[in-house]
Amino acid sequence: MTTLEEPATGVRTVTVEIDGRAVTVPEGTSIYDAAKQLDIDIPVLCHNERYDPVGVCRMCVVDTGGRAFAAACVRPCEEGMQVKTSTPEVERNRATLTELLLSDQPPRAEDPKQTTTGDNLLLDLADRFDVAKETTDLPCGSGRGVDLSNPVIAVNHDACILCDRCVRACDDIQGNDVIGRSGKGYSTRIAFDLNDPMGASSCVTCGECVQACPTGALTNKAINDIPIRPREELDAVDTVCPYCGVGCALTYYVDRSRGAIAFAEGRDQPGSKSRLCVKGRYGWDYAASPQRLTMPLIRKESSYPKGPLSADVRGDSSNDRGRAGGGGDRSARLSRNGKDRKRKPGGLVDYDEVLPHFREATWEEALDLVARRLKEIHAELGPGAIAGFGSAKCSNEEAYLFQKLIRAGFGTNNVDHCTRLCHASSVAALFEGVGSGAVSTTYGDVANAEVVIITGSNPTANHPVASSFFKQARRRGTKIVYVDPRASTVAEHADYHCQVKPGTDVAFYNAVMHEVIRLGLIDMEFIKARVSGFEELVRTVNDYPPERAAQITGVDADLIREVARVWGEAKAGVIYWGMGISQHTTGTDNARCLIALCSITGNVGRPGTGLHPLRGQNNVQGASDAGLIPMFYPDYQGVDRDATRRRFEQAWGTELDPERGLTVTEIIGSVLKPGGVRGMYMLGENPFLSDPNINKVRKALSQLDFLVVQDIFLTETAEFADVILPASSYLEKEGTYTNTDRRVQLGRKVMDPPGQARVDWEIIQDLARRIGLDWSYATPSEVFDEMVELMPSYANLRHDNLGLTGKLYPNADPDHSDGTVVLFDERFNTDDGLAHLVPAQWLPAKELPDAEYPLVLNTGRLLEHWHTGSMTRRSYALDTISPIAEVYMHPKDAADRGLSHGQPVRVRSRRGVIELQVRISHREQLGNCFIPFHFREAAANLLTIDEIDPYGKIPEFKFCAIQVEALRAEPTWSVSE
Repeated sequence: MTTLEEPATGVRTVTVEIDGRAVTVPEGTSIYDAAKQLDIDIPVLCHNERYDPVGVCRMCVVDTGGRAFAAACVRPCEEGMQVKTSTPEVERNRATLTELLLSDQPPRAEDPKQTTTGDNLLLDLADRFDVAKETTDLPCGSGRGVDLSNPVIAVNHDACILCDRCVRACDDIQGNDVIGRSGKGYSTRIAFDLNDPMGASSCVTCGECVQACPTGALTNKAINDIPIRPREELDAVDTVCPYCGVGCALTYYVDRSRGAIAFAEGRDQPGSKSRLCVKGRYGWDYAASPQRLTMPLIRKESSYPKGPLSADVRGDSSNDRGRAGGGGDRSARLSRNGKDRKRKPGGLVDYDEVLPHFREATWEEALDLVARRLKEIHAELGPGAIAGFGSAKCSNEEAYLFQKLIRAGFGTNNVDHCTRLCHASSVAALFEGVGSGAVSTTYGDVANAEVVIITGSNPTANHPVASSFFKQARRRGTKIVYVDPRASTVAEHADYHCQVKPGTDVAFYNAVMHEVIRLGLIDMEFIKARVSGFEELVRTVNDYPPERAAQITGVDADLIREVARVWGEAKAGVIYWGMGISQHTTGTDNARCLIALCSITGNVGRPGTGLHPLRGQNNVQGASDAGLIPMFYPDYQGVDRDATRRRFEQAWGTELDPERGLTVTEIIGSVLKPGGVRGMYMLGENPFLSDPNINKVRKALSQLDFLVVQDIFLTETAEFADVILPASSYLEKEGTYTNTDRRVQLGRKVMDPPGQARVDWEIIQDLARRIGLDWSYATPSEVFDEMVELMPSYANLRHDNLGLTGKLYPNADPDHSDGTVVLFDERFNTDDGLAHLVPAQWLPAKELPDAEYPLVLNTGRLLEHWHTGSMTRRSYALDTISPIAEVYMHPKDAADRGLSHGQPVRVRSRRGVIELQVRISHREQLGNCFIPFHFREAAANLLTIDEIDPYGKIPEFKFCAIQVEALRAEPTWSVSE
């Protein structure tokens, strides 16, 4: 294992005198940075240590003895230089500049920044130099305008001082390249794209420009009428973002008098480095939704036999009619899926339709009923009749307790979570190949790579802050190879875009390895010492010359050769991949190829090398680490290993099941079989929308004898529940979360749960006690300490040594070290310490296009939304920016069908039909379509197949055959029987 440290530079130094004090600094150090070492304050407006200095504002000028003052932020120190930072003349210069800039500003009482966060840096300088807009004789210019087109960011061009901090924040930090300048002379102003309104531009609303702006030119708008006030008037809570696996560190500023969050900011942390995306900065208000569940609910006797309750969830299947309670007339009235009623905005579950089927209950009554029914099913039908779905949104402690409850309380390993739907195949291949399911290096280690391959992922949408590091690395010279069927915005930053046909990844990577081996660009020393299975790999990839791969993949043979050469010649390379690799029936084979490609070139175990499956949800890594998967106890210790099982039996004081449990998709299938799963506990999961082939899921949920759903909102899945328990959002509890880098961070409580909603770990513990487990945890910290005792990878970690920035695991000394960045520097975690190469043959997808269904469907996420939309579609900013469901189509595919942009269409597969709008997209391949899966009113998983990878048991979300047609008078969500 290698811990990255700053390399010894060995650079030359210079000694300068600043205000009579000598300091020695590396050659090239700016006067500003040298002065900081002496604690000398030089005022700045345009400069910030996060951006490259440009010397635009001239506020930082100092006297170096030359003919003109020098801008300290850009002027390098020279040997023997004598600098004066605050002579009377220098101060007069700064005062005059401040007065000039101030003359065009809005009055202090109306300043957009001073009247909100109260930190206008120009006004601070005005106070320092005792100048004021009201007392200056300078004329006031105005008329550059205000732009309020963005839902959460306000632009006041008259308050802009053209410092370019927003430009550099957008370009240098986020790599979005949206902001520039337009106009000439006094009419010059910042511009978005080609001087478009901000809300109509390609701006992704990350808010980095707002965080950078020193004046009131760019400010946050209030969300849900919660006023933005100065930080000192609000309660600052340091925590982590609840969305993707990047795990950005942020601070919420809470207005306690209103019981609400006013705004959020990124904060420093080794991974995210103060950056946020639109979801992290503006997507937190879902937790304050009036639709939060606040009381336990029990299904009314009149609403049995059990089935879906709302029009949309019922579908149009005759098998479902009459089963939701209320009789056949009601069924007929709702059979057109809501077309005869006004649809609720935002595509959310209609509470008015569903809640009448439940009654409020006390916690005691609800938990007693849950415990009694699950125990009855367990006693009558055995442990295999019970199953649990946990959540990657919950904390490590809650994931640990949930899997412990299912295993120790009900004697079964039937416990899983959404990793089965995202990276299960990656984990299967990684365990087989390198003995660990976690990443071998961080996303920030891209800075040390000569070349990176980003494959099957759209990080600008799915992991936007990680993507900003990729874009920064490319600007510094790192070559990016992007391999994906879609030409997403990542392709615009790539040196090579290999637009493979969907489902042909194995053929592509076999061809790349064929060429790497043919050119002799392998690391034979590494192979001999640390790899097994190389000879068999060679025999396999010999069958994939670039010409054959070109026929399969659609990628030109010469481009395949060039990628192989670039990768093979690089001194350091990392492969980052996403669900375009894993969500296939050949997902494990896809990941096996990536492991082999890194291994044969020695690109593992050194800085700038490694394997990194970008994890999807905020705690999918931690939930997996904590044992929320059916074949492993915590820390990926096999349930079918006798010694491991005995260790956990001793720790938990009970006998445990020696057999592997069922996965998410297998559990759904088991419900439909005699003798299968009959009782389920779902914590924060919504399989009705997230699982493939929704019609099959609908039938399974309807046939369960008992279902308890623990969630913060009424989800589609909750319509099938017997008991609904109101849970806590991550904002309302303490606990740890592990990001895609293996960084374990402490999430801190921001607000209290609403009404009688309770913290999830307490609910799990209360249920555990009712089924006979003697649990008495007082805090999440106690749970974490028990976890760590059973998880060697987490050794030495404690709540009180994670600090504000968290720690990477493994970590030998978390009190003094951030943790291990690069794994496998000496050996792999396999039994023999070697990387095991497993060759793979290319296989076609399970369902191919034909004359009736000629197009290929790919599903995925949008930047603004998250999974089934239960959080983001209740966020004002996120739902306002992206409110409607669309199918993305190649222009020719649309033209061939007579379809135009924005036109309503129906998309059908062999499993169902949905209705949505066309979006003409040059990012799609001919013959391929993309549909985001966040929109329940156009649920993409009605179309997808439930074929699974034989190793990772992950569904084929990325490939099924569809047809797109102009919309006729057909019902939404119709079902193919």
